[in-house]
Amino acid sequence: MSAEYEAPGRETERQGAGSWIRIVEEGLCYVSLALLALLPLMEIIARSFFKTGIPDQTGYMVHLLLFLGLLSGMITTRNADHLSIALVQYVSNEKIKRALAVFCHILSAFVITIIAWSSVSFIRIGIIGRLIGGFIPDKIFALVIPIGYGVIAFRFARLCPLKGAARIFPFLALVLGTVCALPIIGKAIWGFELPEALYDLSDFFYALAYYIKVPAVIVLLLAALAGTPLFVVMGGLALILIEASLGEIDVVPQQVYMALTQNSIIPIPLFTLTGFFLSESKAGERLVQTFRSLFSWLPGGMIIVTVIICAFFTSFTGASGVTILALGGILYAILSEHNKYPEKFSVGLLTSTGSIGLLFPPSLPIILVGATTQTHILRLFVGGIIPGLILVTAVIIFGIVASLRTKIPVEPFRIREALGGLKTSALEIILPVFLTLGFFSGRLSLVEIGAVAMIYIFIVEVFVHRDIKFSDLPRVFRKATPIMGGVLSIIALSMALSYYIVDTQAPQNLAQWMLSAVQSKFVFLLLLNLSLLVVGCLMDIFSAILIVLPLISPLGQAYGIDPVHLGIIFITNLEVGFLTPPVGLNLFLATYRFKKPFVDICRYVFPFLLIQLVVVLLVTYIPGLSTYLPQFF
Repeated sequence: MSAEYEAPGRETERQGAGSWIRIVEEGLCYVSLALLALLPLMEIIARSFFKTGIPDQTGYMVHLLLFLGLLSGMITTRNADHLSIALVQYVSNEKIKRALAVFCHILSAFVITIIAWSSVSFIRIGIIGRLIGGFIPDKIFALVIPIGYGVIAFRFARLCPLKGAARIFPFLALVLGTVCALPIIGKAIWGFELPEALYDLSDFFYALAYYIKVPAVIVLLLAALAGTPLFVVMGGLALILIEASLGEIDVVPQQVYMALTQNSIIPIPLFTLTGFFLSESKAGERLVQTFRSLFSWLPGGMIIVTVIICAFFTSFTGASGVTILALGGILYAILSEHNKYPEKFSVGLLTSTGSIGLLFPPSLPIILVGATTQTHILRLFVGGIIPGLILVTAVIIFGIVASLRTKIPVEPFRIREALGGLKTSALEIILPVFLTLGFFSGRLSLVEIGAVAMIYIFIVEVFVHRDIKFSDLPRVFRKATPIMGGVLSIIALSMALSYYIVDTQAPQNLAQWMLSAVQSKFVFLLLLNLSLLVVGCLMDIFSAILIVLPLISPLGQAYGIDPVHLGIIFITNLEVGFLTPPVGLNLFLATYRFKKPFVDICRYVFPFLLIQLVVVLLVTYIPGLSTYLPQFF
């Protein structure tokens, strides 16, 4: 979720949309994304026709990802779209809500300022230096880290909702952050031979961090609940915990650099943009009409259509909100107004199917699970097929039974209409088939699949169907940027926090404690289900994977749970968490989309929630559903 308040200054930025700063940063962001797609395509062509590849193509790609990560983070900060828990939205008192927003902005400006300055030290000392492609020093690419975080810190201060003379306070946070970073600034200037005064200041900060560690951690956790962006909270936790353990805080930007130069996460922005090209075009309308002509003659045919279409869109975007907001209107009109399904059934179905495709390729959450747990993504994709099909089938069967009970009329099958529908949407329908064959055959890497998918859909929607005009492209990019910027920002600083957690052996200690407290594997799995439902209520799926999964993964190993099985359990539980009152994300999105009271949405979703809970238990306690197919790969 994102924070719900509208910070002063945001409107000013909107009015200044033509400013050169905005144009330059968005242009660089979009060019980086385009190059991320074009380089793998050029690699495929070179490999196929010339039996060679692009020299140091991986080096270019991962550093473009670094560039994209910081630029999209800057833009996401400017638009106040970073991912957060944001329980502040439940606060009705506007003064309290405003005070919490001020606190979150000031804290964010302070934390990110320290990270920005420590990035300078990391570039000065931490990067040995190599030439990307044989001629571009990697330090040139790494400069985007201090520049990006510096801009982000300034924007947090600038967008702080204070007026008058009080506007000085968020900028004082920048100054205070700079003071706290003086030892690391000195390290960037003098190396490890600091002046005596800076040595003394450094010792003072080490001692201060040690004594305030516990209250600082509590404040940061409360700040997360108040709406502080999760990447800021993780960065703050990493800074205070590393400093308190006498570590060097420039390890934080070092981990940012390592996180955003991973080849395994390059597909995330590529598939994200692919999903938004689909959702912003008329592909959804074409697919709905096509599948309607194919299945509407069956009892519950429109239920089949709804589930398949929602699964298709969610598998590409990885964000259930996109599916509900993009397709909710047209599907609701067909279900309730044309097919005369009861309103509560239609709304409940659309809300519950908003995240039903997360187990199917090329699911972004599965890619992220694989990167986080170092599990082969191919095995995770294959492992999610049977649980995903069970979930889809269960919802479809329930829909068919409901259709028969309410005697929903069926439409006659018209072969001409069906063939016409297949013709109009054939280019979108063959996309998942092509991606699946390309990836599972081993001919294309996941990065290459993501690049081909993005370029293919761009050509289809812009040049073939012409649903998206060139003038619409910035709008599509802007809608995709919050997902890319939010997720990549969290990936970057979650790596820094994970560094400290792994260094202190906290996951192993937690596993030992859990084994001594809970001997039964089945009891542990039940506790895991309950805790993940709560996590799914409070956090978006990307944040949950990056923050919670590293702690759970060693527990899974301790209880002998297959990593693929654990990953599928994790994602399936989070899917259901989106529907769990009182704070399931899909419930709020449906309230907004269908303009119904929140309590009514909860009632409408309840039968579908029960179905998905049964599927969660099946997936959890029958590991073969997740592990049978991967054994063949």
